[in-house]
Amino acid sequence: MRTNIVIDDQLMDAAMQAGGFKTKRDAVEEGLRLLARRAAYQNLRALRGKLQWSLDGDWSTSDGHSVQEPRPDFRAKPL
Repeated sequence: MRTNIVIDDQLMDAAMQAGGFKTKRDAVEEGLRLLARRAAYQNLRALRGKLQWSLDGDWSTSDGHSVQEPRPDFRAKPL
């Protein structure tokens, strides 16, 4: 997507030097990737204590990427 933006020259120079980027586009794209990655990490941290991990069981039948949520502390009552 083509977008025109005004960026502080000193900030851009600092970012390009820090990352070793040759173009402004590379520096901006990496900055956007960093922000997206940061948001993903924050979402994962929000799950702390809410997921249960187990190394027990038969992993040969699983793809190895299975996560189980903890069982609820309540039971549904019949109507």
